[in-house]
Amino acid sequence: MRESRVGGAGFVSGGPARVAPHRAILHNPDMATSTRQPDWLSWPWPKLVEQARVPTRVVADVPTLYRQLADDMLAELTANNAAGRPTRWILPVGPIGQYPRFVEEVNRRRLDLSGLHTFQMDEYLDWTCRPIPLDDPLSFTAHLTAALFERLDRALRPPPEQHHVPDPRRLDAVAEAVEAVGGIDTCYGGIGIHGHLAFNEAPATRYADISPDELKQGPTRIVALQPETLVVNGIQAAAGNFEAIPPFAVTLGMREILSARRIRLYCNRGQWQRTIFRRAVMQEPTVRYPVTFVQGHPDALVTADEATAEPPASGVV
Repeated sequence: MRESRVGGAGFVSGGPARVAPHRAILHNPDMATSTRQPDWLSWPWPKLVEQARVPTRVVADVPTLYRQLADDMLAELTANNAAGRPTRWILPVGPIGQYPRFVEEVNRRRLDLSGLHTFQMDEYLDWTCRPIPLDDPLSFTAHLTAALFERLDRALRPPPEQHHVPDPRRLDAVAEAVEAVGGIDTCYGGIGIHGHLAFNEAPATRYADISPDELKQGPTRIVALQPETLVVNGIQAAAGNFEAIPPFAVTLGMREILSARRIRLYCNRGQWQRTIFRRAVMQEPTVRYPVTFVQGHPDALVTADEATAEPPASGVV
């Protein structure tokens, strides 16, 4: 594996890393609404890694990123099993390329998953705010079941009641389940086009201001998906058929995500994710880009592949 670089206080696998001390960066607090583009949008990624406001790691390519993510999960699970501790994760359906390796290694090593408790980040809802059917090709629940749980050897699978999906009819059920198992060990996830974690998007109405503390304490809830998300997801998951993307979702709140003992975010989407990756690690924390609040977490790490870490560029195509 090629050399990985980590900024801030982080870790690295697969070779020596250049680790820079965490630096305080001065920013214009109004940058989110300024027409001037911040200099760090054009920095080479090694400089970005060194200056990042949150520990940041860059790996060679997307397959390496998926392997790293799977290995991060396997290392945590193995350590917890050895210590006799349960493992409690928030899991995404995006990125998803880590699950084949994770399943393969669990089955090969015969790793015990009886103590694994999982919390699905989010799920699409139809226009009446009911969950989409499991036979819908966009169902996150069906995908996670098929890509992860059903591919595990039966003897190794965690009990089905230990997998929790946010329910629009019982919004507090996830928080109650998190409390019952003793909290979340690690939140694994990606970053959306405008900085949403799960489907925690910035408020879209001019009539209600949400303070940073209100957003950070936001619980599991129903959200109307914003146009940017519908467009990006329509391109990625429906060949540009935006009408195929359900208009609502139920999402774990920022409260559940930020309460995790560790947060591990992975950026693998290439060109469209270049700007939000940089905002995640450099932008002054702001409600406009919810992911920026991860900077205040005591144990967070953001990983990107080199193509995603490149500076965003504008031009006619």
